[in-house]
Amino acid sequence: MRHHVLRWSLILGVVCWGGVRQSRAQGPTIEEGTPPEPGSRDSMLPDAPGSGGSGGLGNNPGDIGQILGGRPGASTPRIPTSAADPTQAPSPTSLQMGISAPKPRATPEAPFYGSLSLPEVLEDEGPAGGLTLDAAIDRALRENLDLRAKFFEIPQAQADILQAGLRANPILYADSQLIPYGQYNRTNNGGPMQFDVNVTYPLDVSRKRRARVVVATRAKRVLEALYQDAVRMRIDELYQSFLDVLASRQTIRYARKSVEGLDKLLEVEQKKFQQDVTTRAEVKRVEIQRDSAKIGLLDAEEQYRKTKRSLGTILNLSPGEVESLEIQGTIFDKFSPPPPLQELNRIALNVRPDIVSYRLGIHRAEADVKLALANRYSDIYLLYQPYTLQNNSPFGLKSPHSWAVGVTAPLAIFNRNQGGIQRAKLNVVQTQVQLATVERQALTEVAQAYQEYQTSLEMVRKIEKDVLPDAEMVLSDSRRLFFGGEKDVTYYLNAQRDYNDLVKQYLDTMVRHRRSMLALNTALGHRVLP
Repeated sequence: MRHHVLRWSLILGVVCWGGVRQSRAQGPTIEEGTPPEPGSRDSMLPDAPGSGGSGGLGNNPGDIGQILGGRPGASTPRIPTSAADPTQAPSPTSLQMGISAPKPRATPEAPFYGSLSLPEVLEDEGPAGGLTLDAAIDRALRENLDLRAKFFEIPQAQADILQAGLRANPILYADSQLIPYGQYNRTNNGGPMQFDVNVTYPLDVSRKRRARVVVATRAKRVLEALYQDAVRMRIDELYQSFLDVLASRQTIRYARKSVEGLDKLLEVEQKKFQQDVTTRAEVKRVEIQRDSAKIGLLDAEEQYRKTKRSLGTILNLSPGEVESLEIQGTIFDKFSPPPPLQELNRIALNVRPDIVSYRLGIHRAEADVKLALANRYSDIYLLYQPYTLQNNSPFGLKSPHSWAVGVTAPLAIFNRNQGGIQRAKLNVVQTQVQLATVERQALTEVAQAYQEYQTSLEMVRKIEKDVLPDAEMVLSDSRRLFFGGEKDVTYYLNAQRDYNDLVKQYLDTMVRHRRSMLALNTALGHRVLP
């Protein structure tokens, strides 16, 4: 008898020890509103559209923590149902934290001192082996660390599908009953002692597991669209950085041309001073302007290095690779115009990843409704007790063996997941409203980007066709009058300053127009302009 008691005590101890180990494996919870911690299981992508219905992939909330069976006794396991439910493990999609879209960079300002002059060659696109915009996009998609980290959301979502499809574990339960304090005898009647082993298995009669798999599968599709939208915004940031480098390089060219022109003017004034035609003050005035232009050139070169470092961060380049980086491109618009606005709207509504994510989110929300309906009914627990031993040895009788079978079926009277079903249905309508909002916002962004493209193009053409030729004529006449001795150097420097202001306006307008072309690509989610 002691051997039987020791054996069953050992079995119960192993079962309890396993339950304690499982309870210690629960991870800490994270408060909502805090940023994702490094190494945590929180999503790096924005909140998934359509994810507010079922609150995860679990069963009916009423099932959590229930005791299998409805009565005490040897054949009733006293274990929470969560021990048999594989969906109770935390899911990466249940706590998704938002990220903000990268903000466009401001157009780099030309130096506040010095002067600018148009170089002879305006459309130098850089060395033939330089990094093009297409090559930069390809490298960013391969090497950008932020995108590489976000990509892991997709295989994690695939793991969620695997987790959602796992079947519940059977529960092994063993006990002993009617163990006396001492021994049974004629004066202390009782017993006989009884030893039981049973297995309980939950039956998913409402097909909750299948519904969970559908929800997890559709949630993965939403995450894939969200990742594509993260790629769209990262490419937009690349657009801005690449254009910053082009603009800074063009500013250096203009500044060098200005220094060269002032060097020549200083030589003329120095010769005039040696011939007593002009004064030392006039020479110093030109020399100050030349030195100021050199300072502006140094500032433009430093700005160029800064923009290359920013671009190198996006491309995941080493410091040495950044220093030797040369890009090939132009800030001038030499490309065909985009399609009309109506066609652009159609493209945006069809391909923009954020719009696609909300459309997929509606399907995910509809799957949540089916999951909530499946959660109306709890699992039915089938009990099979293959071994029961009644110890009759104290009475000198044979100890018989027997078996038992039973079913535990929770009655869906009060809790039929009414609130969860209602919430899931409302979430479908809510996601549809959000889709309409995102579509309206996308069309607004497309219209604004298209209008900015048209306006900046008109400004560039106006400057090139009318303003710049007139300014060059005025500057040429001023130069002729100065070198002819009819006007002093102050008159010429004032004319040069007015021309420099126009050159700066021309440079800023070209950069603005080129930026509008790339912003139109971002607004569409599709590249229609190079």
